[in-house]
Amino acid sequence: MPLLHGGWDTVSGWIPRAAPDAPLAPQQLELVSPFQLYFNPHLVFRKFQVWRLLTNFLFFGPLGFSFFFNMLFVFRYCRMLEEGSFRGRTADFVFMFLFGGVLMILLGLLGSLFFLGQALTAMLVYVWSRRSPQVRVNFFGLLTFQAPFLPWALMGFSMLLGNSILVDLLGIAVGHIYYFLEDVFPNQPGGKRLLLTPGFLKLLLDAPEEDPNYLPLPEEQPGPLQQ
Repeated sequence: MPLLHGGWDTVSGWIPRAAPDAPLAPQQLELVSPFQLYFNPHLVFRKFQVWRLLTNFLFFGPLGFSFFFNMLFVFRYCRMLEEGSFRGRTADFVFMFLFGGVLMILLGLLGSLFFLGQALTAMLVYVWSRRSPQVRVNFFGLLTFQAPFLPWALMGFSMLLGNSILVDLLGIAVGHIYYFLEDVFPNQPGGKRLLLTPGFLKLLLDAPEEDPNYLPLPEEQPGPLQQ
């Protein structure tokens, strides 16, 4: 399991048990509650509760069908992106999360959205679907369609579960902005890549690139076994 998406699944899978109606919740043990996790600009910038910038993406609601539904798609499409178009590009993968997270928080302020985990999931699904346009998706054995229709199918299914589609629309919008800036605009006449991953992320997360002009030492070069 790739480290990045495995870690996110582990943390987000534990936090939802803090929901008010979840059995044996940590909040019943006075450890954590959703009120300590949601995004609140006043508490972040006035009370310096900066952890809310992260924890609001890790809460998917109480244990139930909707929670497991979201966790399934987080696991599946985060892994498919990390092992597919982002293979060997961990720094770029992390930067996509950072870019999407910051943009969602800024746009979420306009809609008074307090938990953005579902929006981040929608962004992942959207980016994967646009990069895999020829893939046919079987939606729970009920429907089969091309991958670009998947985010909209998920939004409709989320609406059937009683969730607000505003969060899904936010994730789709941010996913489209990222896809356009990363995959579309650089390939247009006069276009260029605008989303540049910071060098320190590449230094920390990516394997160093091999120098094509490097000449190995004589003892490192393949040759006959020396006695």
